Amino acid sequence: MKFTEIEHWSHPQHTLKLVPAKEPYRCNGCKEVGFRPCYECEYKECNFHLHEECAALQPESSGYHPFLRNCDFKLVENVQGQRYCDACGKDVLGFVYQCSHTKAHDLHPCCMKLQHTLNGGEVTLYLKEKLSSKSKCRKCGRKEILKDFKGWSYESNCGQHCYHVACVKDLILDNWKKDYIYGKNDVGQTSDTALQIMVPNKEDAVEQSGGISKNEKKLNIYWRNAKIVLKIIISQPSLEIQWE
Repeated sequence: MKFTEIEHWSHPQHTLKLVPAKEPYRCNGCKEVGFRPCYECEYKECNFHLHEECAALQPESSGYHPFLRNCDFKLVENVQGQRYCDACGKDVLGFVYQCSHTKAHDLHPCCMKLQHTLNGGEVTLYLKEKLSSKSKCRKCGRKEILKDFKGWSYESNCGQHCYHVACVKDLILDNWKKDYIYGKNDVGQTSDTALQIMVPNKEDAVEQSGGISKNEKKLNIYWRNAKIVLKIIISQPSLEIQWE
């Protein structure tokens, strides 16, 4: 059941109301950018927002992820020192799931909830701990996000459609910033503009495929896969983007 008004332990002084996102906002819980509806403080001067997913968290919340099966995760409101997410490699700045090991693992709340399978009809993308040996991310062109850090990715079984989780996050924010500069800052259009970078242009695809009909089919598959990944960010409780 979804509540339109809540009281939350992270902002106990005021009521939070569920509102649509007219523009990107920074979640005061996990400190990542949100594009979807959020809980906002009724007093505008507070400038306080929570993702719906972060609003559902409690101080005693726990989590489990099969990629880190030996870890029992607990929600931590503020971590000590510099930490990064084991899924996307981005800094941990707020709410995080952390295990109790001496060399603790950390996962953003959104990365903890990443969907494991994205079905696009002809091609299915699978969440993987790292890209396969012959695959590279379609956005950054690399296997590793950072030196000695591969990060999680979405990849098809054929290995042709691959995206680092971190790169998809960057892609959405970069494209919103670009559209904002040119006055096209409609949050609902963010996924469409981002697709233009995720998918090869027609000339490149023609050269790679060697034929118009083959190119058309290939482009259709690319567009479907891109839309699947971006739908996760815009519409589903999964990826969010780090505020810079």
